[in-house]
Amino acid sequence: MHLAHYLGLLHRSQTCLADAFRQVAGAHGDEPDVRILCHRQAEVCDRHAGLLEPFARRYAEDAPDEPDRLYSDLFSGTRTGGIGLLRDLQDLYLMAAECDICWTMVGQAARGARDHDLYQVVQQCEGETGVQLAWLRTRMKAAAPQALVVAG
Repeated sequence: MHLAHYLGLLHRSQTCLADAFRQVAGAHGDEPDVRILCHRQAEVCDRHAGLLEPFARRYAEDAPDEPDRLYSDLFSGTRTGGIGLLRDLQDLYLMAAECDICWTMVGQAARGARDHDLYQVVQQCEGETGVQLAWLRTRMKAAAPQALVVAG
């Protein structure tokens, strides 16, 4: 069963995303909404990772290295300024999209395995990941005019 592989991928993706949210919060602390909401989203990711732990044990988690590669390819550190904020938010968006599609795959597998407990966790967390994506998209839209047009 390859469900263990995807559980490992999702678990590691959530912990990497939590770390990235915290880094962006620290780097862009002059933007109060970014600081507060990134910390809040990091906590959501931590909770998601915690909810996955019993299932990872049940299915003998096989933690692949893909999320580490994704994290290092996208997130080699935060940037400064308006364009830096925009790029950092875009990186977070791409990392959250990775989590989102993993939730979908794990949800399909949970349905196939008739694991109702895992499926309930997926439904809750997938919805919260959707909220993260929506906030990131909205915040990027708000930052784009200033970063791309006004800034010199």
